[in-house]
Amino acid sequence: MRIVCLLIALLFSPLLSTTQAQIGANHNKPAREEWLKDAGFGMFIHWNVDTQLGVVISHSLVGASPDYVERYISELPKTFDPKDWDAERIVMLAKNAGMKYIMFTTKHHAGFCMWDTKTTDFGVMNTPYKKDIVRQYVDACRKWGLAVGFYYSPEDFSFAYRNGMKDITRDDHWAKAKPFQAKYKQFVEDQCKELMTKYGPVDLFFIDSDVLREEVKATVWKYQPNCLITRGVLQTPEQYLPGETLTTAWESNMTMGTAWNYKPTNEHYKSGTELINVLIESRAKGGSYLLNVGPTQWGSLNEGQQGRLMEVGAWHFINQEAVHNVRPWIVRNEGDIWFTKRKDENTVYAYLTNMPDWPRGQRRTFLLKSLKTTGSTEVSVLGQSGNIVEYQPDNDGKTRFKQTPDGLEISVVRAQRIYNNHKWPNPIVVKLTNVVAALEPAHFKTVNAEKLPNGNLRLTAAVAKLGTGKDYRIGFEYRPVQSSLNEEFNQKWTETDVYPIAKTGEQSLEIVRGNIKSYDEIEYRAILYQDGLKIEGNTQKISQLKLE
Repeated sequence: MRIVCLLIALLFSPLLSTTQAQIGANHNKPAREEWLKDAGFGMFIHWNVDTQLGVVISHSLVGASPDYVERYISELPKTFDPKDWDAERIVMLAKNAGMKYIMFTTKHHAGFCMWDTKTTDFGVMNTPYKKDIVRQYVDACRKWGLAVGFYYSPEDFSFAYRNGMKDITRDDHWAKAKPFQAKYKQFVEDQCKELMTKYGPVDLFFIDSDVLREEVKATVWKYQPNCLITRGVLQTPEQYLPGETLTTAWESNMTMGTAWNYKPTNEHYKSGTELINVLIESRAKGGSYLLNVGPTQWGSLNEGQQGRLMEVGAWHFINQEAVHNVRPWIVRNEGDIWFTKRKDENTVYAYLTNMPDWPRGQRRTFLLKSLKTTGSTEVSVLGQSGNIVEYQPDNDGKTRFKQTPDGLEISVVRAQRIYNNHKWPNPIVVKLTNVVAALEPAHFKTVNAEKLPNGNLRLTAAVAKLGTGKDYRIGFEYRPVQSSLNEEFNQKWTETDVYPIAKTGEQSLEIVRGNIKSYDEIEYRAILYQDGLKIEGNTQKISQLKLE
C-alpha cells in the first residue's frame, strides 16, 4: 500500500549542521587515523571469567545481590582454566579473514584482568590457568603481522564493590564512587600504565566507559604517543552502521551473533553473506568494521564462529583489493550496488550485492549512473579471468561494457567456482579502472522530525546544493531502529511518496496518522532522486513513536 504523504512546506531557512559529538581531546596522530581508513577491517574479542556461565558479559553484576557478587568474584576464577586457548589459531583466523588488527578485551566492566597485574587479585593469574593471556595474544599478533589493539574498561565493578559500592550501578557509577574516587583514579592509571609499558608498542586502544576516560587517554598517550585511540576519540557506533558517509576515521563494532561474550544457547549468528554485506557498507561509508567473536570457556571459537570467519575469508581472498586502501565514491550505492574508490587512483569497485541465486555461467547486465568511461577504461571481475567457465567451454565469460546516454552498462558473468555445488551466495566485485564521475550529486541532510498534535509525523530534509541533474524528487524512508543484537538486523526500509523540488532549502513531508506502524523508536532518512538515481541521506532517530 502506498504511504500517503502531504507536502507541507518548502522552507528556505539556514541549513542545520551536524558535527561529531564532543568526546574530548584528540591527540591521535593523523597518520594513524589514515592507517585505520586504509585497514578497514578488524576483529574484536570479548572474553571474560563469566563466559563459564554463558551470560551477558559483566552486566549481570549490575543490581545483583551481595551473595551473587561475592560468588562471582570469589568462585568463578577457581574454575577458569581455558585449556584450548591458542592465541595463534585465532590470530590466523583473523588474518585469513582479511582483518588487519585485533582489539582484545584486557578487562571488561566486571574488573577481571586477562594480564599479569599487580593492581588486583581478580585476574587470570589467580586461576588454575595462571598464564598471561594478553602476552600470548600480543606475541601471536606480532608473529602474524596484525596490529595489536587493547580494549579496556576503566569502570570496574569488582573494585567498586570491594570499596563500598554494595549496589553496583552504571547510571550514576562515578557519583556513587565519591568516597573512594581518588583511590579509583590511581587504580585505573596504574592498570593503564601496566598495559602501556609491559607489552611493547600497542597500536590501538578502545576505552569503553565515560568514567575516567580522559585520565585513561592521558596515560595511554603519555607512554605511547603513537597509539591510536578509537572509542574515546573517534566515532565508534555500536551494533549499527552510521547512516551517512563520513570523511573522518570511524569504527563500527558489532557482534557476530546477539551477544559479546560467547553465548552457548539460544544464539543466532548472522550469515557469512550478512557479515560481508556489513563490511561492504562500512567501507562504502568510509569506515572500519570491527567484528566481534567470543571464545568459549575453554578458549576456542566454536564451529559457528569459525565457519563464518572462513566464509568471509574466502570472499576476502578473492576481493581483497576492494577492501583495503579504498575511500568512498561520490555516491555510496545505486540500489544493491555499492561503491568504493581506490585511494589516489581513478579505480572504482562495484559490489553486486543481494544476488544469492545468480547461477554460475549466467550473464547479467547492470546500468551504473554515477560512472563514466574514458579512453583507457577497463572493466573486470575480481578473482576471475573471464577466459574459462568450467564445464561450459562455449560460454563467453568475458566482462563487457559500453557507455550509453543513460549510464555505463556493464555485462558480467559469474564464472568462478567457489563451492562444490557451483553456488556462491556472496557479492561479486567489479573493478572499473580509469573511470570518472558521470555527475555531481545533490547535497542534502536529514535534519529533524516532529510529532504533530494530530498524531502525524513531519520529516524534514535540508537541501544544500542541487547537482548536475535536471529532475529532482525528494521523499523519506523509515524503519524500526536497527541493531546487530536483533535477529532481524537490517530490515527493509519503507519509502514514502516522493515529490519534485527545484530549489535548495528545507523540504518537509507529513506522514498521515494511521499510515505508519507504532514503534518504540524509528530511524528515518531523506532520499533524493536525481534524474532517476536514488541518493540516500544520513539517518536520524525519533523515539517513543506511538501513532494511534
